[in-house]
Amino acid sequence: METTDHVKSLVDAGHLLTSAAQQAGPGASVPTCPGWQVRNLLRHTGMVHRWASAYVAEGHTTYHAGGGEPDLDGGELLDWFREGHGLLVNALESAPADLECWTFLPAPSPLAFWARRQAHETTIHRVDAESARGGPLSPVAAGQALDGIDELLLGFHARPKSRVRTDAPRTLRVRATDTGDAWTVQLSSEPPQAVREPEADTHRPGSVDCELSGTAEGLYLTLWNRLPLTAVTVTGDRGLARLWCENSGVTWS
Repeated sequence: METTDHVKSLVDAGHLLTSAAQQAGPGASVPTCPGWQVRNLLRHTGMVHRWASAYVAEGHTTYHAGGGEPDLDGGELLDWFREGHGLLVNALESAPADLECWTFLPAPSPLAFWARRQAHETTIHRVDAESARGGPLSPVAAGQALDGIDELLLGFHARPKSRVRTDAPRTLRVRATDTGDAWTVQLSSEPPQAVREPEADTHRPGSVDCELSGTAEGLYLTLWNRLPLTAVTVTGDRGLARLWCENSGVTWS
């Protein structure tokens, strides 16, 4: 996906998140984030937006801690969230293509990194807000979902801090039935090693210990633990699928 596509996704997700949060109310529980209410979701996501904006707008080349979450609620919190979302969008839209700043995952450029990361950050938390509101979730386009699976498997869980580990080497496959895309994830006592696989290689019998298959959207939201495993098809060792659900959470710290 192009940076402009990520920014558009960020814009849309921010508006949907705000609308769902307003409908749910600040005290509504967020079932996809146990222990959180909508006010916690808005404070966290709004803080992340401002944190990211500072890198893009001010060009920080080293890590800077976030500014903390505000003691706001109700309409004031929603206004604060909208403002921070707008600041982030404006920063990305006005940043030079050769922007230099700190990042934490591989990307073609710092600008591409922050646009992608914040598009997925906001999309996933948009799902949280809609889960709190109840009713159907807004769709995620297949292209964005595939990109998000790439970021999660090839980026986040390639880092040493990934907790998805197995005592003995095991192999997990993730296969999008609507697009033909697939990933093979080698699990061991080391960080997972994921690669994209040619479609022809994804049907070899006995080549993996467990496979998760479904639409790109379903896989994206399941791998981010926003949908249950029942949203996809699990074949082989279900224990590996449960291992993912129990250990793959990405946290702020």
